Amino acid sequence: MAGLAVAGYLVILRPGHSPGAAIAATALTNGRAMAVLEQQRQQMIETDAASRSMRLVGSPKVAKRPAQSASGSGSSGSSGSGAASVAAAPPPSPGTAQSIAYNMLSSFGWNPKTYFSCLDNIWTHESGWRYNAENASGAYGIPQALPGSKMATAGADWQTNPTTQIKWGLGYIQSTYGDPCSAWSFWQAHSYY
Repeated sequence: MAGLAVAGYLVILRPGHSPGAAIAATALTNGRAMAVLEQQRQQMIETDAASRSMRLVGSPKVAKRPAQSASGSGSSGSSGSGAASVAAAPPPSPGTAQSIAYNMLSSFGWNPKTYFSCLDNIWTHESGWRYNAENASGAYGIPQALPGSKMATAGADWQTNPTTQIKWGLGYIQSTYGDPCSAWSFWQAHSYY
């Protein structure tokens, strides 16, 4: 408090300043400064107490990258630390958006039997596989592109065609995460991809 009073005194002595305004500012500042300092002191005490009582209760479960099969079709070619394989998913019902994605995975270099389950997890959470899914932030479509108009790079019919949206979404996953299981791992940690 003495330091603030000295600062106020120095302000009074500076040329060009009105002494009355400086005294009023100092008085106001001292009262508020003490309140702020006391509040910060209480926060530091609470933070210190909380940090001493913290304990690890568990570790997050993260999907692992599928192991590469002998033929090399289980991986996109990028090296990964995950040696455990993801459960193979059966092919989805024909004529569904899931079926379109399942059949398109191999054109991106991914074995559908191992990578589809990761992709299915992401897009089930994001859009429920609905081509017209939209959220308040402006994300749109099966992959929830933000903004949805980004998908126009995959086709002019991006607003209504699941194939166009899936093509764009798989390209996004490949360029950003490398493969669907890496994207799913990120999604599990952040609730978005």
